[in-house]
Amino acid sequence: MNLANKITTSRMVLSIIIIIILLFPFYDVGVDVPTYLVNGNIVVDLRYIVAGGLFIIASLTDFLDGHIARKYNMVTDYGKMMDAITDKLLVNSVLIILACNGMVSPVIAVVVIIRDFIVDSAKMVVGNKGKAVAAIPIAKVKTALLMVGLTLTFFYNLPFELFNFGLSDLLLIIASVLAVVSGVKYYNMAMKVIK
Repeated sequence: MNLANKITTSRMVLSIIIIIILLFPFYDVGVDVPTYLVNGNIVVDLRYIVAGGLFIIASLTDFLDGHIARKYNMVTDYGKMMDAITDKLLVNSVLIILACNGMVSPVIAVVVIIRDFIVDSAKMVVGNKGKAVAAIPIAKVKTALLMVGLTLTFFYNLPFELFNFGLSDLLLIIASVLAVVSGVKYYNMAMKVIK
């Protein structure tokens, strides 16, 4: 287990911790999670702040593990597989939970998750033919916008919410559009390889 793989594994652990923090019924077991009133009308739940901080760390490890693996020739099959799994575990679970809690539009969650299923299936079919579909820049931009948008959502879109500017929603909408566009591009690339 090299350094890059350890970082990837740590992201999986962080993802599980984030899920537990967001889903655990603290109130049912008699634990009062502190809430704070910001600007007189924004109720901030400490669970989301803590989960948001962990989400930032997990998101940074997503960049870090790949960078280290490529730079120091630590690319392994385990790393490739676990990187893809942990990315989906982190982002898709957070999208589902935030959508269920009314903090993200369910449309965004559905679009991003369906796109991931289609792209991953296409890559799997191409991989079975001994080929690969290269990453495209628009997909990287989509991921970056999605991560930043979700991070802002965890932090109640502050400080932008103070000025009634929904930057988190805007970034997530743009990321969803890019998810569709990049999904179509990946699908077309895969079909060319398959044909």
